[in-house]
Amino acid sequence: MYLKKSLVSLLLVGTFFLSCKETEKSKPIANEVIKPNIIYILADDLGYAELGAYGQEKIETPNIDALAQSGMLFTQHYSSAPVCAPARHMLLTGKHAGHAYIRSNSEWKERGDVWNYRAMAKDSTLEGQGPMPANTITMAHKLKEVGYTTGVVGKWGLGAPHTHSVPNDMGFDFFYGYNCQRQAHTYYPLHLYKNRKRVHLANDTVAPNTKLPKGADPNDPASYAAYTLTDYSPDLMFNELTNFVASNKDNPFFLYWATPIPHVALQAPEKWLNYYIKKFGDEKPYLGKKGYFPHKNPHAAYAAMVSYLDENIGKLVQQLKDEGIYENTLLVFTSDNGPTYNGGADPEYFESAKPFDGNYGRGKGFLYEGGIRVPMIATWPNHIAPGTKSDLISSHYDMFATFGEVSGYEATDTDGISLLPTLLANEKQAIHEFMYWEFPSYGGQVAMRMGDWKVVRRHLKDKKPPTLELYNLKNDPTEQINVAEEHPEILQKAAEIFERERDSPELENFKIPILQHGLLNEK
Repeated sequence: MYLKKSLVSLLLVGTFFLSCKETEKSKPIANEVIKPNIIYILADDLGYAELGAYGQEKIETPNIDALAQSGMLFTQHYSSAPVCAPARHMLLTGKHAGHAYIRSNSEWKERGDVWNYRAMAKDSTLEGQGPMPANTITMAHKLKEVGYTTGVVGKWGLGAPHTHSVPNDMGFDFFYGYNCQRQAHTYYPLHLYKNRKRVHLANDTVAPNTKLPKGADPNDPASYAAYTLTDYSPDLMFNELTNFVASNKDNPFFLYWATPIPHVALQAPEKWLNYYIKKFGDEKPYLGKKGYFPHKNPHAAYAAMVSYLDENIGKLVQQLKDEGIYENTLLVFTSDNGPTYNGGADPEYFESAKPFDGNYGRGKGFLYEGGIRVPMIATWPNHIAPGTKSDLISSHYDMFATFGEVSGYEATDTDGISLLPTLLANEKQAIHEFMYWEFPSYGGQVAMRMGDWKVVRRHLKDKKPPTLELYNLKNDPTEQINVAEEHPEILQKAAEIFERERDSPELENFKIPILQHGLLNEK
């Protein structure tokens, strides 16, 4: 209640001073509070250090950096999970991985040949991921309850066509983009979705993982022509996004921009690609040995995708200003998890997770800092002080409570805390007792952070011996020195939290049998 009163008071400050200057005829209504618009931008596989504001030196991101200069940059913000679908599910529901229904990517293979791109094009029932339960309550549902128009543009990945778990049944008034995250493995798809219906595009069928033709010269740009088609999905999605903003500018709206960039495949606009080819010079072609599509200039293409996204964020900010709604908009930018290492991406070259390791085993798919520590920047003119930083330990699943405090809905049944006090420089900020991650893939993993301490367990489902790791992130932020044997009391505290806070997964494929016997069990 304190936070809500403080927010209302802060929002009314401007009204009070205005009333002192205006005539009686234009006196404002004393109890009228204008709800801010909320825009949440979720990049895909963008590493902690792939923005200039976080120390990136090769990729140029002036517009996102400008957000950091005009708002608050978080240094200890985390993804809820190290891969796409569970991170998005926990974001929208406010649950950590010990309580979440979706705890890994689930491609719902029981339906048939779900990885066959051409088969999916013919049969929409093969698209999409495993659905959320029908009774799932998302932040979009809650925002609608308090008068917001809600839209999602980009990648969904939390259900399938013809199920109850499509955006329009999960609280969103408007959806445009990829229903299925496998379809998003090409930026020139055969179709996207607008609400519940397919929108067919002017692209040919070039299935993900299509290699160079036999005998093609990898040093000849013409060899790669087939991978650049007509309708570039990020362009189409951005157009729909700007239309949504323009159509809803007179009333409060929530926009969840789930951009697929910079997730591979490497497919970038020519303008930005040529810019980075000139900047980086000749480089070794990527021939597709790590999946997705080959590319003659992989470093240039990856950087071009990030700068293209940055350019569009600049355009969105300018639109908000032109529409006169920028000062009444809370804008949050972050990423769904750490950087990838396949498809031609090169986290070592870009130092994508610096100071952490973004390579395989430490980046995307893993519960080390490189896989789950992500950038987060928040701006809200006249509310968030410009050029500020916060080392508050926070996560995606905190946004459910945060947006509740901002908009006025009751954020019940959530594992998160509201970050609004930090955003408003209020000293009444709640602190997490712990942060919890559980991930049944990549060998089976669990992690917990308690203050400076972090417990990591790996190899809980594969044939390798399970690990028991403990790191002090204050002294050892890159998790190099395992001090588990020296601090049994910290491990015991983690085990007690685990027993208290974790529910067994409802879905069989998310279960990690060893965890049924406790956090510290090794057999």
